[in-house]
Amino acid sequence: MSLSQLSKKVPPGLALIGSLLFNWKIASLPLTLLGIFRPNFWQAILIFLATLPVSVAILVSLRDRRYAKRQKELGARLPPPIPSKSFAGLDVLKDLRREYHFGYIGELVSNWGEQLGHTMSATIFWEPRIFTTEPEYIKRILATQFEYFEKGPVFRSYMTSLLGTGVFNADGELWKFHRSMSRQFFTKEKISHFDNFDRHADKAISKLRDRLREGVPVDVQDLFCRFTLDSASEFLFGSDVQSLSADLPYPSTAKAAANHRVHPSDSFANAFQKTQVASAARSRVGRFWPLSEFWENKVEKEIQTVFDYVDPIVKRALETKKVKELSKVESEHEDETLLEHMVRLTDDPIILRDETLNIMVAGRDTTAALITFAVYMLSEHPHIYDRLRQEIITTVGNTNRPTPEDLRNMKYLRAVLNETLRLFPSVPFNIRYSAVDVVWPSLTGGKPYFIPAGTRCLYSPYIMQRRKDLWGPTAEEFDPDRFIDDRKALLASNPFMFLPFNAGPRICLGQQFAYNEASFMVVRLVQSFKSFRLAMEDHPESLPPPEWKASGTGRKVVEKVNVKGHLTIYAKVRYSLR
Repeated sequence: MSLSQLSKKVPPGLALIGSLLFNWKIASLPLTLLGIFRPNFWQAILIFLATLPVSVAILVSLRDRRYAKRQKELGARLPPPIPSKSFAGLDVLKDLRREYHFGYIGELVSNWGEQLGHTMSATIFWEPRIFTTEPEYIKRILATQFEYFEKGPVFRSYMTSLLGTGVFNADGELWKFHRSMSRQFFTKEKISHFDNFDRHADKAISKLRDRLREGVPVDVQDLFCRFTLDSASEFLFGSDVQSLSADLPYPSTAKAAANHRVHPSDSFANAFQKTQVASAARSRVGRFWPLSEFWENKVEKEIQTVFDYVDPIVKRALETKKVKELSKVESEHEDETLLEHMVRLTDDPIILRDETLNIMVAGRDTTAALITFAVYMLSEHPHIYDRLRQEIITTVGNTNRPTPEDLRNMKYLRAVLNETLRLFPSVPFNIRYSAVDVVWPSLTGGKPYFIPAGTRCLYSPYIMQRRKDLWGPTAEEFDPDRFIDDRKALLASNPFMFLPFNAGPRICLGQQFAYNEASFMVVRLVQSFKSFRLAMEDHPESLPPPEWKASGTGRKVVEKVNVKGHLTIYAKVRYSLR
């Protein structure tokens, strides 16, 4: 019996214990059949708990012996270990959790990398883990050794509550089915249909203007999440969530903040956000995540609000398909939504819901993060903003809607977005599990690296794209020209050092859609405003901890926002713009 099957009926912690008990019962079955002992339920629990430390010690010892044997056979070694003095590597886990809550994103792994190299190993809760920010090894994970790496059952155990069987949570034939189902829709014509962007950008900027007329700064992260949510839901369903119809939140220091009215779309968006935060927290713990949600599944607590919105839409799409089939009406495919496209390929409402939510995670949060951090950087670098504005006004004018050709011609705009994605990639960390034993050649001499089957391999575009040995001494500075001047040759010679949209067979299908949407919104903003200014003082909860500036090292010294990451990167709480 799997953990996911048990956890649908009982609390996660009890499901984990039940799964372990079930496996122990199977293991002890020969003794029971021989009549040596027949424990009742409570005796079985006591015996299980009493023998658990010994069982774990035996299993770990056997696993380590296998590792040692395979390393000898292959003439390889495990990557350098992260120092740990605690039982089961809990001190490393504690440090990672502390960084998430109080530290600067990625700093801990980056510091380990400087000491141990850009690939290292750890064992946390007896689970082997590999951390890498090395382009060559990430290339192997995503492309050249793609068949040796998977999302795997452990990843699915903590992501199924949110992603179900969708494309981001699937492997093998199921992944291929989901991938092909979505890929057929992302044609050049579909992703260049700008009417959707135009409607929602106009609403967003109108909201922005109205609030600024009050003399109150605006939480642009919230605004751009609404913009991308409405755009994505219209792209998916043909009708948007209408989150831009809601009142924008006020900064905590504004008197009107206490009277903010909650719109129905806010409940959907808030629940969607909470499910991602909870899912990411599971990822840090690993296979024993149920112990941190012992009595309550934190994702399922919120996901029903999301389902309550999506399920009726899926149901209507299936009913419409059935009516058309009965009446033998030929469907027009030219203007169909992604959901209508998928309904032609399957009648399974769960598959449709899961795939819809997977695409929505990608379509809302990633692009919203790109626009948010682009505006953040432009507000911090007025000379870059002025240069960008000159290109936009020269190309498009003060009021004209940009065309796909306009966007292709604005090289500096693309450079600004790429530089934003370099410093603040929408997905800062990602995970695969090795399906088989894998060997990676050493890049510095010595024995190659041994990656055992079942190892959790965490790779970070965020840290890799800030490495000074790859990007030069100005790697932590915002400089769009690096994508235009002679430095772009570095990227051409090593394309896996810049991975904002992943790579290989799982490369993001919506890459150009995201570029188009973000570019469109940035153009509209620049056409509407001559400058941006951060107003962090109006929302002090968003400020970075004062010790960041006092540390005297790294980019966190100059950071004006508290950068965090769950499944995607974001600014903690919110930040405001004048």
